Amino acid sequence: MANLGNDVARYIVLIIWMGINIYLFIDVYYKLATTKENMYLNKLVKFGLALARAPAMVLNFNCMLILLTMCRNLLSFIRGSCKCCSFMLRLLDKHHVTFHKYIAYMICLQTAIHCIAHIFNVEFLILAWQKGGIYTKLCQLEDVGNETYINPIRDPNADPITVLWTIVSGVTGAVITLALILMLSSSTELIRRSYFEVFWFNHHCFVIFYIGLVLHGVQGIIRYQSNVDKHDPEICMNHTLWYNHPKCMEPPKFVPFGMNTWRWVVGPMFLYCIERLIRFVRSHQAIQIIKVVKHPSNVIEIKMKKAGFRPEVGQYIFLQCPKISKLEWHPFTLTSAPEEDTFSVHIRIVGDWTGDLAKLCGYKGQKLQSVNEMPRLALDGPFGTASIDVFKYGVGMYIGAGIGVTPFASVLKSIWYRYNENPSDLNIKKVYFFWICNDTNAFEWFTDLLKILEEKMIDSGNAGFLEYNIYLTRGWGANMARDIYLREDEVEDPITRLRQKTRFGRPEWNKIFNDIGNKHPKTDIGVFFCGPKALSHTLHKMSNAHSRDGDGAKFYYNKENF
Repeated sequence: MANLGNDVARYIVLIIWMGINIYLFIDVYYKLATTKENMYLNKLVKFGLALARAPAMVLNFNCMLILLTMCRNLLSFIRGSCKCCSFMLRLLDKHHVTFHKYIAYMICLQTAIHCIAHIFNVEFLILAWQKGGIYTKLCQLEDVGNETYINPIRDPNADPITVLWTIVSGVTGAVITLALILMLSSSTELIRRSYFEVFWFNHHCFVIFYIGLVLHGVQGIIRYQSNVDKHDPEICMNHTLWYNHPKCMEPPKFVPFGMNTWRWVVGPMFLYCIERLIRFVRSHQAIQIIKVVKHPSNVIEIKMKKAGFRPEVGQYIFLQCPKISKLEWHPFTLTSAPEEDTFSVHIRIVGDWTGDLAKLCGYKGQKLQSVNEMPRLALDGPFGTASIDVFKYGVGMYIGAGIGVTPFASVLKSIWYRYNENPSDLNIKKVYFFWICNDTNAFEWFTDLLKILEEKMIDSGNAGFLEYNIYLTRGWGANMARDIYLREDEVEDPITRLRQKTRFGRPEWNKIFNDIGNKHPKTDIGVFFCGPKALSHTLHKMSNAHSRDGDGAKFYYNKENF
């Protein structure tokens, strides 16, 4: 069933991941709550030991995984080299941002549990001095070769807050938590879209986060009993039996649990260092700027060449301009097809970085600078998105909303090149393209591309291969409406200058999916979308709802993730 095909692979990965998290939590919690080695410590801190160490193990696992999801170059390389596991790697390559977010949420949840549990543990350890009986007996154990005492708080009148700021785990815990808060708060969509530099710089707090994470347990203040064979806590919990029972003839001895986190993260940290090394090497590889084109509405197109650069359709790259900043890398979708000799990006001038780049290219002057005077650019990528699967389906539905139209420039060009070269070898037999925008003037360069494709299809007698629909959701007034009405009989649309007339309002997706499904029975239809989440949910539901078993069409939903 197509509706399962839309979700099953992702859900299998998520179920396996969640299952491992649950197993690690329960396994560690059970062992710490029931084993003899921890009976005395559990006596002092009640549930606090297990409730702190169990999420710590889950944190280790997820802090290992989250670094791997950001090794884009390694994922792309392995995906291209390893055919036997290509599907899973393709899934990770397309959805690495989604998995990264899920893992980050789990890290935040387990961090909160871990912190709260240890705050209670400090309180319990201080209160244990005042309880008398076995509690005082344990607290009074002295340090003999770092193998006796169990309570790291040696002052009965200690202040909990002061204690937290005088131990390594307390200081590093605060640093880790602060770094996590900065990374999470700056990762909201509003910050990423409007203040990318804030997101980029704050997200690099992960370096501080991992340093603090590795050092967090270096002091070893949490301890377990090391001599249960000579001092059985099940019998000796009654402290009056100490030295009066054969199994209690020596006092209990306690040793630190030891540092464990580094074992989990050292491998991913090494791989991530390789990843950054690859980026560093790539940033020093020569990029030849072939041409810079001015487009309307503050858009420039940069055409480039680079030795060994082999993109696929709809992929994206990171660009850096050392003259502006040696630290900032910004993502841009490739708008060129793999079949072209050069690759290109369209950059809309909407922020400080893009504005500075435009000035260096001479955008504000009377004419663009010569190619030799252009600033040096560094490149990282290309990286995969959902668009790499467009050629798997016999029929394609490509839907772009606003700036989300950008990936389909590359897709439509590549399809057209392949269609012209050898139509019989192309799996795609029909393309439906939908563009929903608030203001077509902001993307006039894309309208120009559609016009070129339209003319080529008409000239070759294949006008029906690509069916495109442009929806203008707002931005028209009484004057525009009057002008459109008066020019209704013209061949070209008065807004886009295309033969296909612009539609006003929002698409009726239920009717659209139903009509396309009826036109293409027994067909796998690939639905590819780039745009806002709300519309993505709608299209996802429509793909599932209109998929039919047997002779019906099956819609497979794919969303671009950057």
